[in-house]
Amino acid sequence: MAGALPLGDPAPADGRLPSVSSPVADTDFSVYLHVPFCRVRCGYCDFNTYTATELRGARQDQYADTLLGEIALSREVLSEAGPLRPAQTVFFGGGTPTLLPAGDLARMLGGVRDAFGLAPGAEVTVEANPDTVTDAVVDELAAAGVTRLSIGMQSAVPSVLATLDRTHTPANVGTAVAAAKRAGLDVSVDLIYGAPGETLENWRASLEQALAYEPDHISAYALIVEGGTKLARQIRSGEYPEPDDDLEADMYELADDLLAAGGYDWYEVSNWARGDEHRSRHNLSYWRGYDWWGYGPGAHSHVNGLRWWNVKHPAAYAQRLSLGQSPAAGRESPDREARDLERVLLETRIREGMAIADLPTAGARTAVAGLVAGGLIEGPAAIRGRVVLTRTGRLLADAVVRALTA
Repeated sequence: MAGALPLGDPAPADGRLPSVSSPVADTDFSVYLHVPFCRVRCGYCDFNTYTATELRGARQDQYADTLLGEIALSREVLSEAGPLRPAQTVFFGGGTPTLLPAGDLARMLGGVRDAFGLAPGAEVTVEANPDTVTDAVVDELAAAGVTRLSIGMQSAVPSVLATLDRTHTPANVGTAVAAAKRAGLDVSVDLIYGAPGETLENWRASLEQALAYEPDHISAYALIVEGGTKLARQIRSGEYPEPDDDLEADMYELADDLLAAGGYDWYEVSNWARGDEHRSRHNLSYWRGYDWWGYGPGAHSHVNGLRWWNVKHPAAYAQRLSLGQSPAAGRESPDREARDLERVLLETRIREGMAIADLPTAGARTAVAGLVAGGLIEGPAAIRGRVVLTRTGRLLADAVVRALTA
């Protein structure tokens, strides 16, 4: 299970939003649907997920109905705060959303459609473990309006999958990709690099296999060792070595080289797509600071500057909603300094970058020249008034943000 929720102000039991957070009509609205169930907990995972033995009274077969209760509550709350907006994107994340029957996911999507409507051409993504993907599942999801499947490949090397406690075999990924393509869905595969014992050649093999599947989108994330996880304990005990930052940098550069050669353009530090039409529009909504409502235990939401987060455990989540109460555990309205930091942190991660004129201080704007000279920001883009990271800058993105917010 994930770490503690953030500190914040108490959230009202009715979930009402303050008047200062009335939605802005021309700001896109997205939906995140959290499905917090997993068959096995991966050793590196710090997400808010639960195996069957950890549910303590919560039931997977009742989860869709419980979440539909939060959707109904959100429609009431948002209709009082301003005009309702159709969902531009919907994302089922987890956990493993495809542990639930496809019909349950379809009902949850139907609840969003009934409450808010889906914008024309809305992107609807479902995350999936390769073990749970069949032709019947993806056909039912596609018929319900799902447009995109994000498959947790992680690696093509069995020893690396074992280190990560992944239960699927490499062959299952190809089967899942093929099934999704037959159903007419866009396909994304997720990769993780930097697992203990993983070599550069292991990583090359995973990249080459991912490219062979010809997905529309590829994500590649450096492994982060989160405190409290099994992997953190294994490293602390000496069973596994600490991640090697230099090796991870080499792995990132290899990924960028191979993916570019395969026709994939980077559009965010850890994401590549075959053309702009295959970018993850849902994730871009986060990086661009749009509005979203996150449904489910531990899910976070953001509407016009107000942020809130739900209670973590599925049983507590279900109990709140059964009493007609909001499942929100706390909320906050970040101050100007926090908003400026977040904007720089997020906007500089994407390919279009951030307007230099939007940097928070004159000192930040002055720092751009030094970052160009240091090879961290593209010179031609800076001349056009944009902060766009070079590949070296992507590797040192945190340092760039510090320089632009000092």
